[in-house]
Amino acid sequence: MSETDPAVEFDFDADTGELVPAGTSATDEPEDADAGLFFGSADEFVRKRLRYMYRRGTAGLGRGQFHWLAAWWKSEEAMSRVDALWRSWEKARLDPGTGMSEWWLNHCDRHMSVLLSAEGPFGLSTDTSKPGEPLPYTPPPDRYFAKDKQPPE
Repeated sequence: MSETDPAVEFDFDADTGELVPAGTSATDEPEDADAGLFFGSADEFVRKRLRYMYRRGTAGLGRGQFHWLAAWWKSEEAMSRVDALWRSWEKARLDPGTGMSEWWLNHCDRHMSVLLSAEGPFGLSTDTSKPGEPLPYTPPPDRYFAKDKQPPE
C-alpha cells in the first residue's frame, strides 16, 4: 500500500526491480506516449540516423581506437545507452535553440565514447568500417523493436 494513498497497492516488477502500481509493469506506457516521436524505435534511430551521423573507422578485436558491434542490440548496456540517446535526441530535436548542441555534448558524445571504447560493450567486436563509412549494422530479429515511423531507406 502507498503511504500517500492507502488504497493503492503495489507489486514488484521482476523485470526492472521496481515497485509499480498493482496490475502494471514499470515498462507500461500510455498508448499515445510514442505518438510524437520521429523514429519508432532505437533501432530505427541507429539504422537511419546515428550510424550515419557518427562515422568512425571501427577496428576489429585488439586493433584501433573505436569498436562497434553491427548487432549492437545484443548488448544490454548498448541497448540501454542507445535507447537513452534516441529518446534524448527526440526531445532535443524539438528545441529550436541549443537543443541539438546540448544533445551532442551531454548525451551523444558521452554515450558514444563509452560505446566505442576498447573497454566498452563492443571492445571484443570484430566488426569493422573505414573512416567516413556508416557504423556497421546488422538487423535485429523481426518484431524485436517497434515498427518504423519513417519510410524505408
